[in-house]
Amino acid sequence: MSETARRICGVLTAMDSPDVVLVHGLYHQPAHFQPLAEALRRRGASVRSPRLHRGSLAADTAAVQRAIDLSVTTPVVVGHSYGGAVISGVNGAGALLYLAAFVPDAGESCAVLGGPDAPVNAWVRPHPRGGTFIPPDVATDLFYADCHPRAAERATSLLVPQASGHGRGVVQRAAWRYVRSHYVGSTEDRAMSPELQRQLARRCTSSQVITAGHSPYISRPDDIADIVLGL
Repeated sequence: MSETARRICGVLTAMDSPDVVLVHGLYHQPAHFQPLAEALRRRGASVRSPRLHRGSLAADTAAVQRAIDLSVTTPVVVGHSYGGAVISGVNGAGALLYLAAFVPDAGESCAVLGGPDAPVNAWVRPHPRGGTFIPPDVATDLFYADCHPRAAERATSLLVPQASGHGRGVVQRAAWRYVRSHYVGSTEDRAMSPELQRQLARRCTSSQVITAGHSPYISRPDDIADIVLGL
């Protein structure tokens, strides 16, 4: 095979394997995205999901930026919950998908947008080793109420303590102002106000609402994969 042919084959392979970067929320980790990641890979996507909790919003954003920079194609970048603040600060995304997520403008934080009465706030507890955590006995109802019981049990077991300050991090750049963006709101969300989601969705290029709880990437992974790859 000639060099030209190899290059053409390489381009076709990249086109056939779209890149997706999945960005999780507070208290979560990349393993939570396993159902969605598997659904995307079955459809031919190349998936990266960097681990956050790196000490600040800026550090988390830098970790996601590295994943974008490693992508072969211009990726779709998916942010869930706090992950929406993270993806708002990146460069180089082909499209942004906000999945029951915050969509902060420059100068805003998740804490400011959510306000003191955010549903999740009632269940945040100080962790003995510092930071905060969500008690396992409430996490299932809060995050995974519409998930299969075994999936909810697994997801709850994967939750990690959260260092302070990430949710108060201020976004420096609103990528959704410059890149095509889509919002997926969850009508049955018990952790993030569905009304707030409807308000934030207006900032995006397009939006839709699905019947789901806070974690549709677990409860409805095939549906979310179709939305991601349709962008």
